[in-house]
Amino acid sequence: MSYVKKVQRFFHDVRIELKKVNWPTRRELLLFTGIVIIVILIIGVFFWILDSGFTAMLRLIIG
Repeated sequence: MSYVKKVQRFFHDVRIELKKVNWPTRRELLLFTGIVIIVILIIGVFFWILDSGFTAMLRLIIG
């Protein structure tokens, strides 16, 4: 099988597989994106508070 045929077959197979994908609706996409952003913000704030606390404790120890 030639290189060109292999590449054509690959893209053909990719197209077939992409048709099988259960794509999310617009509403689901926006909902899941919002959830991810909110979780990232919550985790970011948590680590910011943790970092601030450790920095304050280190300043007390060092003087």
